[in-house]
Amino acid sequence: MDTRALPLPPPAVTTTATVTHVADRPLRVLVVTESFLPQVNGVTNSVRRVLEHLQERGHDAMVVAPSGPEWYAGAPVRVVRSVAMPSYREFPIGTATRRTLHHLMWAFDPDVVHLASPAWLGHQTGEVARRRGVPVVAVYQTDLVGFAERYPIPGAVAAMRALTRRVHLPAERTLVPSTASRHQLAGLGVRRMHVWGRGVDTEQFRPDRRTDALHRELGVSRVVGYVGRLAAEKELELLSSVQDLSDTRLVLVGGGPEEERLRRVLPRATFLGVRHGEELGRLVASFDVFCHTGSTETFCQSAQEALASGVPVVAPAAGGPLDLVRPEVNGLLYAPGDAAGLRRQVVRLLDDQPTRWRMGHAARAGVADRSWTALGEQLVGHYRAVQRVGQPVGQQVGQPGRGRGHEPGARGVVTHAAPYHP
Repeated sequence: MDTRALPLPPPAVTTTATVTHVADRPLRVLVVTESFLPQVNGVTNSVRRVLEHLQERGHDAMVVAPSGPEWYAGAPVRVVRSVAMPSYREFPIGTATRRTLHHLMWAFDPDVVHLASPAWLGHQTGEVARRRGVPVVAVYQTDLVGFAERYPIPGAVAAMRALTRRVHLPAERTLVPSTASRHQLAGLGVRRMHVWGRGVDTEQFRPDRRTDALHRELGVSRVVGYVGRLAAEKELELLSSVQDLSDTRLVLVGGGPEEERLRRVLPRATFLGVRHGEELGRLVASFDVFCHTGSTETFCQSAQEALASGVPVVAPAAGGPLDLVRPEVNGLLYAPGDAAGLRRQVVRLLDDQPTRWRMGHAARAGVADRSWTALGEQLVGHYRAVQRVGQPVGQQVGQPGRGRGHEPGARGVVTHAAPYHP
């Protein structure tokens, strides 16, 4: 259906009707994400977990994204128009107009809007939500400023700084994944922040998935591994300092726009491509040391998955890893961008098996209670906190079925999933 053929719904005029939000009433959550399936990255994975939790707890959700299947975890996925990034064509940017987003929000009638890693699509949705009186929870997941610094686009850094402010300053609540992210956004003037980390699948990622198959296949005694996107902001050229270690193989798991270049920079490394599920769990658990190189990570979920697998982590002392890696306990840190420092820390762990095993044990113990179920309940708590108890509910004048006192069938639920093209 082409939304250009439809008239705009009337403006959001509130009545004086008020309600009290019942703590256990199912919520209607509009999840707007800059990235979704088939893209495989931290944003997509966390959105999937959120949707699965909402379904399990009986809440209703709808997804708006630049790509995706027709449905996921019981939620319809509304695919909006997008364009490819000039320097990263595999990553589409949602370009839906406010007109399109207004129609979607009018039809679904959410209690709260969840902006996942908001950029332009998130900004547009946030503006529409505020016009309609719907509270916004913005989940900060991508350092847009740091991302722009890695790509040669004139004016991109200033534009991303301005966009970040425009998204998060007016949001009722911004959820940040780490202490470093909180400090970063505070520097941009953002307030109303709360730390909301990431869960980890301790069934998929666990120490007993380790096997000797990877070492036998590669013909080495030790494996240093990385899991994640092969992109410029990950600073993976730093791994050249550990690709020539004796009786050791550097293994990279993942894909991205930098793969061809990295194969030239890291000729002695093994590239395994994108892996999923139990296979990924076995690979990570079979690493002897996990390396991370990017200094602009807001959280670093792949490092947390390595910790859950009982693998010590070597990471830069910047961003999300500062909250995850406890030096001398579950891993080691090095100065951002310091290839020699990275090599020293990796060699130290490879040459000291007792310390490596001790750190691996502490790594697993430190994340064992970080389940997605617990994080999901925290998130729902944030949703409920921004609901305006005792305030007008945003019932549309002249639009029956928008108020909370009407029967469920009058709520205008979207039941099909054809793409929208503004």
